[in-house]
Amino acid sequence: MQNCNIRLGFWIAAPGKKRGYEVDTRENAPVFRREFEVSNSFQNGRILICGLGFYELYLNGHKVGDRVLDPVPSNYLTRINYAVYDVTAYLKPGRNTVGVILGNGWYNPNTKDEWCFWAASWRDCPKMTLKLELDGREVLCSDESWRVGESPITFNALRNGEFYDARLEMPGWCTNGFDDTKWPPAMRIAPPGGDLEQELQPPCKVLATFIARPTEKFNVYDAGRNLAGWARIFVEGEAGAEIILRYAERLTPAGELSVEYQDMYIHSGEFQTDRYILKGSGTEIWEPRFTYHGFRYIEAKIRGRAKIHKIEAREVGTAFKTAGEIVTSDSTLNRLQSMTLNSYRSNYVGIPTDCPHREKSGWTCDVMLAAETGLFNFEAASGYRGWLRILGDLQRRSGQLPALAPTGGFGFNWGSGPAWDSVLFSLPYDLYLHTGDDGAIREHYDGMKRYLGFCEFMATDHILFFGLGDWCPPDWEKICPAQITSTGYYYRDAKYLAKFAQLLGNKADEIRYTVLADSIAQAFHRRFHLGGGRYGTGNGIGEFTATGCALYHGLVPEKEKFGALEFLIEYAEKTEYACDFGILGAKYIPRVLAENGRADLALRFFTQRQFPGWAHWIDLGMTTLGEMWNGTSSRNHIMYGDISAWMFRYLGGFRHSWEQPGKRYLEIQPMPVVSACRSEYCRYLSDWRINGDEFEIDITVPQGGAGLLVMPDGSRHILSSGSARFRCIVDLTFSPVLRSHSELLT
Repeated sequence: MQNCNIRLGFWIAAPGKKRGYEVDTRENAPVFRREFEVSNSFQNGRILICGLGFYELYLNGHKVGDRVLDPVPSNYLTRINYAVYDVTAYLKPGRNTVGVILGNGWYNPNTKDEWCFWAASWRDCPKMTLKLELDGREVLCSDESWRVGESPITFNALRNGEFYDARLEMPGWCTNGFDDTKWPPAMRIAPPGGDLEQELQPPCKVLATFIARPTEKFNVYDAGRNLAGWARIFVEGEAGAEIILRYAERLTPAGELSVEYQDMYIHSGEFQTDRYILKGSGTEIWEPRFTYHGFRYIEAKIRGRAKIHKIEAREVGTAFKTAGEIVTSDSTLNRLQSMTLNSYRSNYVGIPTDCPHREKSGWTCDVMLAAETGLFNFEAASGYRGWLRILGDLQRRSGQLPALAPTGGFGFNWGSGPAWDSVLFSLPYDLYLHTGDDGAIREHYDGMKRYLGFCEFMATDHILFFGLGDWCPPDWEKICPAQITSTGYYYRDAKYLAKFAQLLGNKADEIRYTVLADSIAQAFHRRFHLGGGRYGTGNGIGEFTATGCALYHGLVPEKEKFGALEFLIEYAEKTEYACDFGILGAKYIPRVLAENGRADLALRFFTQRQFPGWAHWIDLGMTTLGEMWNGTSSRNHIMYGDISAWMFRYLGGFRHSWEQPGKRYLEIQPMPVVSACRSEYCRYLSDWRINGDEFEIDITVPQGGAGLLVMPDGSRHILSSGSARFRCIVDLTFSPVLRSHSELLT
């Protein structure tokens, strides 16, 4: 366990800053400075710091490290994240100067928005705490001896943007000898309320830089693809000239910037707008510090006499290391994998979010649906564990969960529901499978029990009637009824908890939740089974998703499975593999088909080019995954992103074992529905190809690893460390993967 009682320095803030619920304020971001002495004999120096909402740390005129948008947000009333910097190389014997700039970030959301973050109970002016240690000995901490000034950042808000007046710059403000005698002393202020905990997940960083190319008109620049981040500008002109930057992910037919579908939830201030006022000194280079945007296009307007030499797009996100890669012989799949990764990076900026422009909110269902994609592609486990703590901290005593985390209070009575709330169960499950670490299961076990108690209270005859259901279908009038998907996840969560109880040796809970799950399954079948394997409410609406839901969650009795799968296949063929489902069905249907030997049909859903479907987004010119199948609304959502995890699981063949979780053992069971696939996950390599009627695969198992290879002809091979090649003859028209569903199930 982390030390939750750690103390750095006193919490300090700028005197006279506005507090309470003022919104859209134009206040300069405060800067803090302190000079201090360092002896000649130290070996190691480190700074521990938390600056809320965001901060930048400077020593002797240099920014320390390459973190941006730090710290990661939290439920500030419960816990606050601090960072530890090795500053040995920044210090020098004798006089030194430390400086800090604070931004509003998530802690002081000074914008009226749809989700009422501006009224969050934690909200206050920016504040900081800091401690400097030399060889483990405290030599400096934050207190009233620090001086406070006003920076050139005249406004900053997470969802609005940042304004910077270069004429207000103070050269040398964080170096020795700067005259701060007119600066007031810092004010000691109450802490945010939560326990300080060291931030253990990777920080946000600038991940990549692209040249934004000017388009033909309207002062619009194109970054080349959709991303999260900001612009860096190279400009020259007279003092007082202003550059106004506006960001969007699409253009109007005429080529102007379009904010349609993006700015409807921000109710004060400008949306995704940065402003820079020149100081009139040669080429000036600037980029914002305390905001980020979701965009592909940048509109750059000039007021006054100035010239823009260059604009760069700076991609920003959590700096996870790569865990896996996959490439296939199908160009459409490869394009969709790239789009999924773009969406994932755009929607993990400190926390997992739904979209990087309109909301930047940690919607729970988006996290649940994309978690395995994150874990296959990135070493994201530490980030997910941190985000789960935010969710757990927000759970009410009744067991109820909000629809997004963090939240200032929105999302408990609309937007949540079992499909969204299930992330409290599914994410610890996924983390355990991928890492072998049961810490999240143990940490949130009691919260899971409280949540299922809440569901038992809300259920009528074991059926739940609340929740959003199969969100964002192609036809809202045909959405699968929410009681089907909600009850499906209710059953799945009870099964998870029984499994967790067994893992933890709690026999009584194992029995209790196994019995609960069985009761839910019986009630589900009684209420929603329509005969012939079909599931629904009897009105013909949403039966495709409903039947996929029943199969995915294991709610279909053995004798009905043939009929259920047959219905899915017939429906898919009749609709020519149109994606007649929303975000939940988008995970159910492809996985159910692959698990039952029809990965070839799942592939058809991914690669058919007509609306509604994944590949249709390619033809719309999109570089990230969408929110709506028709390409309206957001064009950078991750909720349809399970496609990447599907490729790792069924094309690459990587399967985890509950009995042997983590990276030391994998079952590899590739399904040859394309002609070749090369995938790597945690140094396990699956590289296969089809030559005529021969399937050939190269397998590499890392040192200390083991596994089981299941070939398409059904043969099984024990794997150990090292590389090996395996072959088998496969009749691709009648193989274990491609054979008909009737042959599979009889």
